[in-house]
Amino acid sequence: MGSDIGVHIFCDRNKRQIRLSKEREEHLESEHPEMENQIDRIALTLLEPDRIIRSRTDDEVELCYRFFETTPVTRKYLCVVVKSTVADSFIITVYFTDSIKKGDVLWEKK
Repeated sequence: MGSDIGVHIFCDRNKRQIRLSKEREEHLESEHPEMENQIDRIALTLLEPDRIIRSRTDDEVELCYRFFETTPVTRKYLCVVVKSTVADSFIITVYFTDSIKKGDVLWEKK
């Protein structure tokens, strides 16, 4: 994981660089207080996910899930939603959830 001014750069399991803008990070933390100080978990979820699902509504969007025994909101999956185009890959949103959404499984930890 790297950080330029105003942006975090993560590496995912496919060696792509995924960015999270400071504006998006601040929005996540202000609208979802449980997401405060979760940068390390975001990085781990992108690099070592349990499962990656393709969005059923946008072929360029992937949902990366990793289960955490302990979170600010009990045992949950962290879902990092990434949009990847030819030119750019970036985080749309991040949230804790009880379950994994349905969709095409692109990758699953064995």
